[in-house]
Amino acid sequence: MPMHKDEIAALLKENFPEAEITVSGDDGVHMAAEITSPQFSGLSRVKQHQLVYAAMKGKMDGANAELHALQLTTKVPQ
Repeated sequence: MPMHKDEIAALLKENFPEAEITVSGDDGVHMAAEITSPQFSGLSRVKQHQLVYAAMKGKMDGANAELHALQLTTKVPQ
């Protein structure tokens, strides 16, 4: 079953409570998220993305994944 962007935003907000999060896309399978979080400070882009994927709690894993692709833009607040 495809995921709605509000579900994705809620999962991300649980793990990044201080973040500004924008989720876009409307097909429920290929979505995009922009996350600006102080939690990313000092981390490589790869590590930032790993944290985001971990926050998705398996929703993108395996053949029965609810979300096929999540294009990520991660930033540290200025």
